[in-house]
Amino acid sequence: GRPAHPSFPLFRSISNVICALVFGYHFSDEDKTFHELISATENLFRFAGSFVHQLYEIFPWLMCRLPGPHKKALSCYDVLSSFARKEIRRHVERGIPDEPQDFIDFYLAEMEKSKDGVKPKYEDDNLVYVINDLSLGGSETSSTTLYWGLLYMVVNPDVQEKVQKELDAVLGPSQVICYEDQKKLPYTNAVVHEIQRFSNIVFVGMPRVCVRDTILLGFPIKKGTIIMPNIASVLYDPEQWETPRQFNPGHFLDKEGNFVPREAFLPFSAGHRVCLGEHLARTELFIFFASLLRAFTFRLPEGVAKINTEPIFGGMLQPHPYRVCAIPR
Repeated sequence: GRPAHPSFPLFRSISNVICALVFGYHFSDEDKTFHELISATENLFRFAGSFVHQLYEIFPWLMCRLPGPHKKALSCYDVLSSFARKEIRRHVERGIPDEPQDFIDFYLAEMEKSKDGVKPKYEDDNLVYVINDLSLGGSETSSTTLYWGLLYMVVNPDVQEKVQKELDAVLGPSQVICYEDQKKLPYTNAVVHEIQRFSNIVFVGMPRVCVRDTILLGFPIKKGTIIMPNIASVLYDPEQWETPRQFNPGHFLDKEGNFVPREAFLPFSAGHRVCLGEHLARTELFIFFASLLRAFTFRLPEGVAKINTEPIFGGMLQPHPYRVCAIPR
């Protein structure tokens, strides 16, 4: 029940889920290597929101010859890559089991199947890049969303109470929460979706390239044009949401309290190339959020009457650092 910053525990827990998925095991909280990987990931995301990163993306041939924070970011990426290669070697030396246990096992099994091809589809270097993408894309995003979620719960205690009442009414006290439970927990599911919509941690989607000349809404777009989906414009569109600038789980509920998916809910970007980790992220967010609110009630520390809900702009929209009291239920 003491005041504590929830950011690092959330990030550590989500990162360990990714580690179990990719490497087949969890790290202990005190593991030195784990802390080095977390530090490297955090430094990369801080760099991603900087002006220097934009310069590096535009002028990589020039920036690689100049000193600056991008050098530290590159060294952090090397830390992740070095660990990924070490894990790949460990898996290769152990051999591929008959029943693959993790992502690396599955990838190596596919490499073995396709090695006789003219142009192999699966390669060691690509596996390193994919592992890094999973680590970077799957940890900071989900933990930041949960970080916003706890903030919204202390700001909206009535919402938190309704979630807890639903959890208590539907789930047994010792029942393990799974993703399928969302069908029985419409209000909790709506709150998780509204946290994603309202926090809008990724303001614009990843850049895409137009593959042919086309016309969109009367505007000609030439082949090769770089396009960035404006996610915020959809998540805050007053034509799509009743109260777009307010935290309102009712956006995802009908009059009977049933969960209603919304076409304008696009936190994972749009089109065929949406976030590849969407299903994993949805599962993580629901299970973590429901588990936390079933176990604890979150409140502001004594003497704190107000909390800053404005975002910090960067690679992702982060909340200002805050402390909460987690009261066991």
